[in-house]
Amino acid sequence: MSTTPVDSTITGLVNPYEDLEAQLRGYTIKPADPAYDEARAVYNGMIDRRPAVIVRCCDAADVVACVRFARQHSLEVAVRGGGHSASGLGVWDGALVIDLSLMRSTTVDPANHEVRVDGGCLWRDVDHATVPFGMATPSGFVSSTGVGGLSLGGGIGYLSRRFGLSVDNLLSADVVLADGSLATADADHHPDLFWALRGGGGNFGVVTSFRFRCHDIGEHGVVIGGPVFYDLADTDAVMRWYRDYVPAQPGELNGWIGVTRIPAVPLFPEELHDRPSCVIVWCYTGSHADAERVLAPVREFGNPLLVGLQQMPFSAMQSMFDPLLPSDLQWYWKADFFTEITDEAIGIHSKYGGAIPTPLSNMHLYPISGAAQDVGPTDTAFAYRHGGWSGIVAGVDPDPANATAIADWVKAYWEELHPTSDGGAYVNFMMDEGPERIRASYRENFERLARVKAQYDPDNVFHINQNIPPAAD
Repeated sequence: MSTTPVDSTITGLVNPYEDLEAQLRGYTIKPADPAYDEARAVYNGMIDRRPAVIVRCCDAADVVACVRFARQHSLEVAVRGGGHSASGLGVWDGALVIDLSLMRSTTVDPANHEVRVDGGCLWRDVDHATVPFGMATPSGFVSSTGVGGLSLGGGIGYLSRRFGLSVDNLLSADVVLADGSLATADADHHPDLFWALRGGGGNFGVVTSFRFRCHDIGEHGVVIGGPVFYDLADTDAVMRWYRDYVPAQPGELNGWIGVTRIPAVPLFPEELHDRPSCVIVWCYTGSHADAERVLAPVREFGNPLLVGLQQMPFSAMQSMFDPLLPSDLQWYWKADFFTEITDEAIGIHSKYGGAIPTPLSNMHLYPISGAAQDVGPTDTAFAYRHGGWSGIVAGVDPDPANATAIADWVKAYWEELHPTSDGGAYVNFMMDEGPERIRASYRENFERLARVKAQYDPDNVFHINQNIPPAAD
């Protein structure tokens, strides 16, 4: 694909997008339009890109029109769902941005435990639809995350240990392909494409709708969860206990661990505000009759500063941290997969946990065990199925003046920690890190993904992503 914003066939016209606009139910936003700066902004405030045109699509037909128009006029194509990509891959300089944010409908089938979700939905839209029926489908940890980006990369979250990843619960997907056609991929139709979509990211087309399996959780959708904070000095003991305890527990109990500063919000005692700490955020989705027995070790281990476990709807669990993480913060991320939390790694976490540069910066480790580990490493494109954790170091701050400080902390932390890792990373947590990191993140699945790419997108139209180039003939 050309990197030129628009080619000579449409430059110089008063409205080069007139033909496209005539085909849309949605609408275009161009650089001269008052809404342009707001429309090109994404979740990561560090990203400042200027697309040639942003198309707010209303349906799959609009997406088809965009893909065909972009190919006809040699325009780059970027696809924006929730806009959460750390590296801002939902927008691109000079590109036609296919913006799915108007496509937000959901349809629940309680009898069959399924939900159909439009490609522009956020996870809060899905939880809003399913939790009142006592059901949920595995997602992530922040409800403002887009369904499309998270699901196509894998989907690690609170329900992963019990019900697997998001991709393990994907039943079908409607996809606009690089040739502008619309296909439905499932186990029986386009099975290679269906395999690739389950972890291969946005490489294979624009997913306009997903159909997921849902599961009964908690008591009518009410779970028990929340943070348990420990003093940072206790990090060694807490992490040693946690690394053995969690993988041995039934899937109903999940918990991620991190180093952070205790948020300065009314929810927590003022004397703890901004205190460096080690935290485990627990989520129990089983029977409440068993909760006291299951959660007793969680409440009683060590000397916690605060035990914040309580009953709440699963939708509240998912959105717990949303107010702390609004759009337009500065973000810098580095990530890895870890089979073990080694003693060496624990020392590194303690060291950098004591040097967190800003109140919102943090490190998290998310379990990939239980049901997520039951799926074979080649059964879906998501390859890291041997147990362990997905880790992320995130520098976060509202002030652009602190962008260098948070990035430097992340880079130094990651460089010391990386030798204890498995080499690859969760693609949803990666920034622009080069082709070798992408290959390492897909392990033995990379070559098959490249062959599927060659079948469905031989010209690499969809390359503004963690890109898998098409295999050569």
